[in-house]
Order: sequence, then structure tokens, then C-alpha cells
Amino acid sequence: MLTPAEERSIARILEEKRALPGALLPVLHAVQDEFGYIPAAAIQLIADGLNISRADAHGVVTFYHHFRRARPGRHRIRLCRAESCQSMGAAALEKHVKNRLQIDFHAATADGRYSLEAVYCLGHCACSPAITIDDQPYGRVTPQRFDELLAAETGK
Repeated sequence: MLTPAEERSIARILEEKRALPGALLPVLHAVQDEFGYIPAAAIQLIADGLNISRADAHGVVTFYHHFRRARPGRHRIRLCRAESCQSMGAAALEKHVKNRLQIDFHAATADGRYSLEAVYCLGHCACSPAITIDDQPYGRVTPQRFDELLAAETGK
């Protein structure tokens, strides 16, 4: 459920973006910028506001990896899964990160401190495997280096 204030925020976003060509994507980006994710209860409001089906709006949210459907953690960790990173050990790093945080991709830790996202290129191919922590890029990340970075960046 959305609070009345959240509903007003979505109504404001719809009013601002509705007339744009292909308004659904700008609306979804604005909602995620406002809330940090796309609340499930917002999908119907967005669909109604743009005169599209709920299925169409939901389909776009679930198609694009950029849109989060759950509240993110305070610290966002993105792990590259593109070919260069995969060839340089990203699978082992992925396994370590998931085990260390006790979460899967597109989830947040129980304490809400971290969220983990898969991305398919961070543009740091020469420094594979690559991650970002709170939008700060890091390259040549090993499981041990991940633990060091996590401790340094977030104090854990």
C-alpha cells in the first residue's frame, strides 16, 4: 500500500511527465528516483495515469534490469556479469559476494544495509572483474579484495 503522500508524489510525477512522448519510461525513472524503487502498488496508479494496461506497465518494469521492485539497501553493490568479467573470475566473485551478504541479485540484506545488482557492463573491461559500491567503480576485484572494499566503504 502507498501512503497518501506517496500517492500524491506519483500523481505529481504523472502530471509532469504524462505529455512526454513514450511517457512510461520517464515516469518510471522519476518514480524510482523518488522512492529508490518502483513500489508494486504504484504500477496500477501509473497505468491508470497513462491510460495503459497494468500488464504493459508491469512488463516494462520487469523487462529492464535498471528498475528495482524492492527497496534497495543503503549501500548499492553492482557486480558486472559481462563476458570480460566472466572470463576473469566474476563467477567466483559472484558466489563469494552472495555468500558474504546472504542475498541474491535484486535483493537487500535483512538489515537493509546492502543491496546487490547484476549489471552487464560497467565499462571497466580492462580491469575485470569489476564492481561498484555506491557508484564508485573498482576493478580486478577478488573475493578477498571485495571484503576489504566492503570494510573500507561501509565500515563493516
